[in-house]
Amino acid sequence: MKKFLAVATVSLLSLVLLGACGNSKKTTEESDKSSEKATTITVKDSNGSVEVPKNPKKVVVFDNGSLDTIDDLGEGDTVIGAPTKNLPKYLEKYTKVESAGGIKEPDLEKINQLAPDLIIISGRQQDFQDKLSKIAPTIYLAVDAKNTWESTKQNIETLGTIFDKKEIADKKIGELEKEITDVKAKAEKSEEKALVVLVNEGQLSAYGKGSRFGIIHDTFGFKLADENIEASTHGQSVSYEYVLEKNPDVLFVIDRTRAIGGDDTNNNVQENELVKQTNAGKKGKVIFLQPDVWYLSGGGIESTHLMIQDVEKGLK
Repeated sequence: MKKFLAVATVSLLSLVLLGACGNSKKTTEESDKSSEKATTITVKDSNGSVEVPKNPKKVVVFDNGSLDTIDDLGEGDTVIGAPTKNLPKYLEKYTKVESAGGIKEPDLEKINQLAPDLIIISGRQQDFQDKLSKIAPTIYLAVDAKNTWESTKQNIETLGTIFDKKEIADKKIGELEKEITDVKAKAEKSEEKALVVLVNEGQLSAYGKGSRFGIIHDTFGFKLADENIEASTHGQSVSYEYVLEKNPDVLFVIDRTRAIGGDDTNNNVQENELVKQTNAGKKGKVIFLQPDVWYLSGGGIESTHLMIQDVEKGLK
């Protein structure tokens, strides 16, 4: 009898221990699964507050300024999709990622197949925001033409927060602010006035303060050759006679045709006889800005740096 009780006790104890081990294993597995779940954070985008994953591993990026910021933050490996046919040259290494559609028309089916953790858009894709948000959390990072640098800085800070790279983002912002301070001081000290035009297959549009390319005046401090340019996305349509009338000391030119591809044979602004008569033409200060940076990008760490380098040419 005693022998029977001993065996029964050992068997019962074994069952208890096995059950405990099973529960422990189950608890560990549940803990592992819980830790695998991505944590989310709330950040501000151009529409307000939005909840997004922290440290996303698979990102589709339509905004080239955001793409260059992600690259500068050392998180380029997370980018799995982009509008690869519309990338500026300085981001050409990202042509190797999956094409997520055109810069104005995302490929929703392809993006759904990519199963991203996060999608980043700008104004060109705003009409698709609701549809994209059904695929993955979508953040809208625009640049405010009336407050270019502040909105750019906020976008850099937002991406720094999302990727847990706040210190690096703050350092990059500090470096850019120093560059901006330096170029602005030189521009404000100069008595020269600048005019910014976009040329598209021979047609000109002028841009002033509060406009798409207003950063040249608002942030970089260049004086305006015309104080009354109408602020609009597509600029104020002007003629070469207008350019001569305003007679800028520096003429900044953005060649849209070169940025997107097309016939640019009529875009030789510096060769125009009326432009040659301006102060800018006489002094060799018709400055062609990097078209893919200015027209296809902007609002990022690297693009802001490249823009500063561009406008500095007008101060030499």
